[in-house]
Amino acid sequence: MTSPITNATAIKHKAIWHGLQVALILALVMGFGRFAYTALYPYMVADGVLTVAQGSIVASANYLGYLVGALFAVSIKADKSPLFAVVALLGTCACLGLMSVLSGEMGVFWLMAVRFLAGAFSAIGIVSASMWLLAKQKHTTATPLMYAGVGFGIALSSELVVWGVGAGFGSSFLWGVLAILALVLSLMVVRGLFFEHHHDKPQTVSSPAIKPKLTANALIILYGLAGFGYIITATYLPLLVNLALPDVNVGHIWAVFGLSAVPSCFVWHDIHVRFGTRWALTANLLTQVVGVMLSIIMPNMVGYLMSALLVGGAFMGTVTIVMPVAQAIKSGVNHGKNLIALATLAYSIGQIIAPLIAGGLYQLSQSFIPALGIATFALLMGAIIAYQKA
Repeated sequence: MTSPITNATAIKHKAIWHGLQVALILALVMGFGRFAYTALYPYMVADGVLTVAQGSIVASANYLGYLVGALFAVSIKADKSPLFAVVALLGTCACLGLMSVLSGEMGVFWLMAVRFLAGAFSAIGIVSASMWLLAKQKHTTATPLMYAGVGFGIALSSELVVWGVGAGFGSSFLWGVLAILALVLSLMVVRGLFFEHHHDKPQTVSSPAIKPKLTANALIILYGLAGFGYIITATYLPLLVNLALPDVNVGHIWAVFGLSAVPSCFVWHDIHVRFGTRWALTANLLTQVVGVMLSIIMPNMVGYLMSALLVGGAFMGTVTIVMPVAQAIKSGVNHGKNLIALATLAYSIGQIIAPLIAGGLYQLSQSFIPALGIATFALLMGAIIAYQKA
């Protein structure tokens, strides 16, 4: 007869294994499919694939796709989440491959179309992967491991870009490299995710219960503000560095952004467990406030590095805190709707609005400072809601 200790150890190992699988999914659908564009954006401009203005439009198409994907994901049920995770993986691989064969001569419309699809697959991927781990497998202890995958994907894709640019390769070739690597890694994870033994019932190791005071509406508004607040830095940081410090390899700055997100998921999860949702979310959003402000008040290498560390080290922490809270609210009040998807939808709306405002303000002022100021205000508002409502 298996002892409770042995059984608990086996369940813990299974949770870690599932967490690693989902981390790899998020590394690909988010780190590669969504954020590799940020690292390659300056080099696509340099290669004549698109202009700075076109790049902003293409980025907005990706955010619009994320919104549409999140809208679709609202209808995804937990038992179908593995299937949609696989669809998101394979769709991401296809989009990366298409980016490698598109050029400026073919028109910016096709770049917009592919980035739109990539955004949709990103949203479907993060929602379905989160539902699979949190709702279907009920492995809440693996939450930080799962979301650390996004930072790992950002860092890996960024360093591949740095290597490729240093070796003299163009942006189109590098998109192809990312596509091939993504396909190889996808094949590693698909079988374990999709072909789960259906007779195995999900089991969990007891962990501190999350009992948030946040209402569903407050969580959705707060998360939308967080999406608005971080995305301007996440979209334009490499370009800001390139404009201010043209001799600096921007890929390394973006890699710092991604690498800092990896341990931060574990740090913010621990803060959440120890101090509760109110203090964790408030501190998390205020950390991002400082990070965004640093890129305004210190437009030099130190300021940009600190901005990358703080915003990169907190934005996935927001996700790590909010997603289990969304699941807890849904379970606690028997909320009929997919709150994970609804929160992701609000986040995506914030991410669409912010670059459009940033682009408009840049045209008026030839500076990103006004947009970064508005991003700071949005994050402050989110922190106030977290402090008062959570």
